[in-house]
Amino acid sequence: MSKARAVVGVLLAAGAGSRYGMPKVLVGQGQWLRIAVGALAGGGCDDVVVVLGAAVVDVPPPSRAVVAEDWAAGMSASLRTGLGAAGDADLAVLHLVDTPDVGADVVRRVLSAATDSEPGLARATYGGRPGHPVVIARRHWAALSATLHGDEGARTFLRGTPGVVLVECGDLATGADVDEP
Repeated sequence: MSKARAVVGVLLAAGAGSRYGMPKVLVGQGQWLRIAVGALAGGGCDDVVVVLGAAVVDVPPPSRAVVAEDWAAGMSASLRTGLGAAGDADLAVLHLVDTPDVGADVVRRVLSAATDSEPGLARATYGGRPGHPVVIARRHWAALSATLHGDEGARTFLRGTPGVVLVECGDLATGADVDEP
């Protein structure tokens, strides 16, 4: 059995949602935000950091907000801000505000796979299609940060790093990223 580790959930919710027509953190008066925070907190995260930008809102407990001042530069800026606010966590669970059918059961499954793996890397898949959440151990954060640019998050890092455990979650959710209303 692996040792207990401090886990931070990093919820990326800073974008303008241009294709959606509004920042997705505002959808349903914050319904997607509440769902995502609940998934991270209920799925095993000791701390939940919500990265805001285009819209700055009150975040639901037990989460805390950080603002990516350079959010318009893309997801890379939001991810850097979230990791910078992660404190002394051993693992980061990266999640998106616009995947509203992903619940705590998915987070728990992917986090368990990462915790049980030597590299501490795991990614949800849905019918074999890569998605979120993604779990990345602290020892990889510098390498991840070095690959971040523009509106791309951890994709390049995950493709180029051996040992990422793919965790099928299609029985629990679709993992669909909702880009249009």
